[in-house]
Amino acid sequence: MSRKALVISALMLAAVPAALAAFAVGGTAFTKRVKTDLLSDSKPFAPVSAEVGYSRKLRIDQVRGMWLHVQDGPNVGWVFSGNVAEEKPTDTKGMDGLPIGASKTSATAAARPLAPAAEQYGDRKGLAQATSDVMWLEGQSDAVTPDQVDEFLKSNQKGEFQ
Repeated sequence: MSRKALVISALMLAAVPAALAAFAVGGTAFTKRVKTDLLSDSKPFAPVSAEVGYSRKLRIDQVRGMWLHVQDGPNVGWVFSGNVAEEKPTDTKGMDGLPIGASKTSATAAARPLAPAAEQYGDRKGLAQATSDVMWLEGQSDAVTPDQVDEFLKSNQKGEFQ
């Protein structure tokens, strides 16, 4: 193995404990989803005990592996650490930056294709193929349901189903 590869490997390994130790009892975490469920236990199928919104500051009361027991006022429960961030996400509103729930958008807005200005820019820059690739990708992603994503995560033990 080359020296460069060894240095890169060592740096990556050194970052692992820091990433795992990022959340600590007494610290804070911020929600990064439009809706974050707080569960009654540190298990992916536990009943939801509370629900908190986007960019909420949570106090960490306990850490159990990749799970955090958190509190936001009267809302208390367990959250998978991958569903929160160490730093407060930027506050965004509306279609520009989401976080608004899909249920809050109209069918017209949700079905809106790539903007003509974006297509024209791609054509000018010789990226016409990129435009069709994006349109194909959007079609493929529209075909995947949330239930299929959950099933994939469960069967492959990814995310909160580890």
